[in-house]
Amino acid sequence: MNNRRCLRSARSLLLLAAAFLVAIPAAGQAPPATFSSPPPRTSGQPPSPAGTFLGGVPSGTSTGTTVTITVVDAILRALDHNLGVLTAEQSLGRAQGARWRALSELLPNINGRVSETRQEINLAAFGFGATVGGPFEGIPSIVGPFNVFDARVYLSQSVLDFGALNSKRAEEHNVAAARLTYRSARDFVIHVAGNLYIQALAASARVDAARTQQQTSQALYNQALDLKQGGVIAGIDVLRAEVQLNAQTQRATIAVNEFEKAKLSLARAIGLPLGQPFTLDANLPDLPASDMSLDSAVELAYHTRPDYLAALERIRGAEAERDSVKGSALPSVHVNADYGAIGLTPSDAQSTFAVMGAVNVPIFQGNRTKGRLLEADADLRDRRAEADDLKAAIYYEVRGAYLDLEATAQQLSVAGKARDLAGQQLTQARDRFAAGIASNIEVVQAQDAVAVASEQFIAAQYGYTLAKGALVRGVGSSQETLQQLLGGRR
Repeated sequence: MNNRRCLRSARSLLLLAAAFLVAIPAAGQAPPATFSSPPPRTSGQPPSPAGTFLGGVPSGTSTGTTVTITVVDAILRALDHNLGVLTAEQSLGRAQGARWRALSELLPNINGRVSETRQEINLAAFGFGATVGGPFEGIPSIVGPFNVFDARVYLSQSVLDFGALNSKRAEEHNVAAARLTYRSARDFVIHVAGNLYIQALAASARVDAARTQQQTSQALYNQALDLKQGGVIAGIDVLRAEVQLNAQTQRATIAVNEFEKAKLSLARAIGLPLGQPFTLDANLPDLPASDMSLDSAVELAYHTRPDYLAALERIRGAEAERDSVKGSALPSVHVNADYGAIGLTPSDAQSTFAVMGAVNVPIFQGNRTKGRLLEADADLRDRRAEADDLKAAIYYEVRGAYLDLEATAQQLSVAGKARDLAGQQLTQARDRFAAGIASNIEVVQAQDAVAVASEQFIAAQYGYTLAKGALVRGVGSSQETLQQLLGGRR
């Protein structure tokens, strides 16, 4: 009888241990390794569209007093608050985050877990039902309750994974491309802020010219009234002078409106506080004139332009991504291990460990690798086409800047003389009109000539400055030029 009880007790303990092994992973056994593709990554992106650089994030509050902003002040504010620069900076942060995600596939992954379970087990659910005369006769179907305590540290390490290695390389190139794109964004915002400032100055000069013409028209109208009262001229001359005065007044109004809109565009791009009144400084720093040949300038641009260097990095990143796809079809080696203590209670827990090495050999994945490879090839062709297009764009940009520089220099020398001659023509026409020798048709024509000559001079004067700035941007020396203007600061 006692032997039968001992046998039943031994069977109960055996079934309890078997049920425990079925319900809970074996002590010290690491979770099964999974071999999935790396998480989706964010590839290096081309620079933001030019329209982004026309926006800015307003900073600060309006002082209510008018402040004077120089072109260097505008550029420095744009470097801190322009939307294009801020967007490029965030893109760099995303690229760095993607690189860390790719690197995590090669670094050790360590996790800890502490668990304590209290449970009852239905042995019949696992095929240990008690039947009359069966081997488990007399054993209850419900076992427990009992406790299980487990405290464990899990380690997973990639030993050899060509897909993950090349994925990391791709992300490193993408980070380099994003960093160069950020530099390119800073170069471009220098160009944009300078252009907007110069365009605003040109609009201000047009306002001054239009107001001068308006004042001249007012004086001519008053003169025509006096001459008509003296019986020197006919009424048609007064009417013609009044029409000309109204036309010049309208031109002045349009010029003022365009100037205010140009200031608004500048304020937005450099992130001025909303409603901040400001004036411009007409004294522009003299940009150094380039003495390089066209071929030398283009060659320099290919070595210094960060946007082109970023395009080359994106090509290298696409090549590494293609290698990553090919590497994912090769065998990979991983090691999983764990160490911890397990027992019924924390006080009687015993140390256990397990180490497992696994070789994953892809055999058939439903042409998934082929599809990814086709996508990677298409991306690589896109990156190469973008780089070739940008290389050509740099050539045409630099050549266009040289053409503009030469043309505006010639226009500037001629426009100054034309403006002086038009002024003399207007003076002589006014004298002839005052003497009653001619009608004021000549005066109106002379006024129009002065307006045209003034516009040509303004366009040539500021166009020459814009052309020099475009050449600086074209060869990729915007940052160096700004350093010179700042005297080595910042």
